[in-house]
Order: sequence, then structure tokens, then C-alpha cells
Amino acid sequence: MRLNEMKQALDAGQIQLTKSLGQNFLHDANQLRRIFEGAVIQAGDKILEIGPGLGPLTELLIATGNETLAIEKDHRLYEFVRNRFAANKNFSVLHDDALVYLKSEPRDWSGWKLVSNLPYSVASPILVELALSPGCPERIVATLQKEVVQRIVAAPDTDDYGVLTLLMQVRYRPVSHFKIPAECFFPVPDVDSGCVILEKRAEPLLPFEKIPLYCRIVKLALSQRRKMMLKLLKQNWPVEKLNAAFEQLNLSPQIRAEKVSLEQFVVLTQLLG
Repeated sequence: MRLNEMKQALDAGQIQLTKSLGQNFLHDANQLRRIFEGAVIQAGDKILEIGPGLGPLTELLIATGNETLAIEKDHRLYEFVRNRFAANKNFSVLHDDALVYLKSEPRDWSGWKLVSNLPYSVASPILVELALSPGCPERIVATLQKEVVQRIVAAPDTDDYGVLTLLMQVRYRPVSHFKIPAECFFPVPDVDSGCVILEKRAEPLLPFEKIPLYCRIVKLALSQRRKMMLKLLKQNWPVEKLNAAFEQLNLSPQIRAEKVSLEQFVVLTQLLG
């Protein structure tokens, strides 16, 4: 769907875009192709798209012949994309708030791939919800604000390294990421954008039953970045146990959480469990 076709569709449907919903549609064919190719879709894969909008990415996804599920919050866009692809039996679309839908009940997303230009206002919660679900998607290819992409792929001891980094990377390995210029969207957004590609880890770093504890540790340790991690964790764990764990990990009692690696947080979870 080219830019002029996108404008015509909006005019024909008398669809006024809502800024609060992050309705900036990607129309650049080269960028859409890069996103599609990043998903490495194979026979048998199931595809989840959140926020299809007018369906420029949807068109590429359903052309694979794979089962494709889209979730669209805006009723006008839901009706548009439902009608546009009504003839495709492998495609279905839900009119729902994606975050509410994902939280409503446990779902098994193993065997699925998320390929989406996500609504920026809820992108991080959606990604975390999927990443920490029991059966998380095999691959995530998501268009996001550039700063969110940077936080997801960040390394320890950098400004972008934090809770989002650790919650995503415990289940996923960052494969690649790339910038998407603002002029590739309509309307042109006020923020820089990018696409991140994440692959589910072949070998889990932690058994799933340990993930809630890991999340507790990470969130508490990074709740006040300027404070020493040990002091923060003392709120929930005995100091003797913490001292022993820090000594085993060769962590200074004065260290801040932003300098602690993913692997060290994993071991810490095992020691405190």
C-alpha cells in the first residue's frame, strides 16, 4: 500500500487518525520488506500482528499462506482491514485492546511469531507480557520508538540498560535492529523509530517457575538506579543470604544494578530462590 493509496483509503472511509493511539502508519515498501524478511517466516509458523492499521504489513504476512491473527483496537480500522482481507481464509482479525486481550487469560504463543508495527504508547507492556508468558513467541519483529529499541538491546553499564532490557533478554536474544526514518510513516511522527528482531533462546536461562522471582529481583534492584543494589534488595531478603550470594558472584557490596549483567542476575535468582 503506497502513501497515496493510504491517504485515499483514509479519505474514503472518513477515518480521522487518533494521535493518542499512536496511529502513524508505515508506508515505505523497503522498510516493510525489511520487517517482513526479519521474521524469517516458514511453513507452519503462526503470525500475530498487533495494530495492523490499514494493512500494509498484513498484506505481506498473509501472502505467505500462514495462519495470521491481527488485533486492532480502533473499530474503524478493524472494519477496514477485515473487509480488505475478507477473501483470505488464513487471516482473522479481532477488535480488541491488545494488552487487555493478552492479559485476560493465559495463551500459548509457542509456534507463533509476532510481526508488528506496535502502537508506541503500549509497546513495552505488550512486549513484556508476551515475553514473560509461559509459551512465548518464537520470534519478535517489532517497530518501536528508537529509544525503546535501544533499551531492549542495551548492554550493562550503559544509560539504556534497565528493567526492560533484563525482562526481554532473559527469554530472548537480540538478533539485530535498524533505524526507520520518520518520513517512512504517515503522518510523520515526532519521534525516531526503529525495528528490533528478537529470537527466543534455544536454551532457557532460567526455568519458567523462576521467572517471577527473577522479575522481582530485577525490578527492585533497578527501582532506584543511584542506590546500591545490595541496600535495595535488603528490603526483601536476609542480609546474610545476600552477602553470600554477592560474594559468590564476586559483586561488590557497593555495586549498582546497572553494572550487573543479565547472567549475574540469573545466577542471583538461583541463589536467592
